[in-house]
Amino acid sequence: MPRVSALRPLRRDRVGVELDGAPWRTLPAAAVVAAGLRPGLELDRSRLRTLGRELRRVEALERAAGALARRDHSRAELRGSLERRGVRAAASAEALETMARLGYLDDDRFAAARAERLAGRGYGDEAIRADLERRGFETETIRRALAALDSEPRRAQRFLDTRPAPNPARALASRGFSEDTVAAVVDLPEW
Repeated sequence: MPRVSALRPLRRDRVGVELDGAPWRTLPAAAVVAAGLRPGLELDRSRLRTLGRELRRVEALERAAGALARRDHSRAELRGSLERRGVRAAASAEALETMARLGYLDDDRFAAARAERLAGRGYGDEAIRADLERRGFETETIRRALAALDSEPRRAQRFLDTRPAPNPARALASRGFSEDTVAAVVDLPEW
C-alpha cells in the first residue's frame, strides 16, 4: 500500500499530497483534514473511500457557495444546479443543509426579496407568483412573500401613476394584476 510521505500547503486552501516521495494529487485542505491524511499514513481502500466521500462533500459545498456568492438561489434552484454539475444527491443534500444552517440559503428571505423587487418594478401578484413558482419555491413560501407586499390595488395605482398607458386595463393585465384589481383601479365602461 502507498504511504503519504508529505502534505504541502498550497494557495487557495489546497494541499499537495505526496505518496511514497512522489507528487500524487492536489486536494482541498478540508477534504485532507476530514479524511485524516497525515505523513506516514497508509492509503488503504477504506481510507481512499473516506477521502472520495470527503472530496464529494467539499466539492458540493464549494459549488453551492460559489453559486450563492454570485446571487441568491432557492433551495430547488441550487439543488438543480448541483445535480446538473454531477454532484451526488447525498453530497448535494448535505451542502444545502450546511448553506441553510449558515444562513446563506433561505427560501423565505429570497422569496420575499424577489417578490418585493418584482412588485417595485410594477408586477402584479400573478406575475410574481409565476416567477416564484418557476424558481421552485413552495406554495406556503410564495403565499408569505405575497402577503408581505403592499396591497395589489395600491401597487396597480402606483404603476399607472408612474407609467400612464393608453389602455390602462391592458397594461395592468399584461403585468400580472388580477381582474379584480384591474376592475377596482380602472374605470371600465359598462357593456
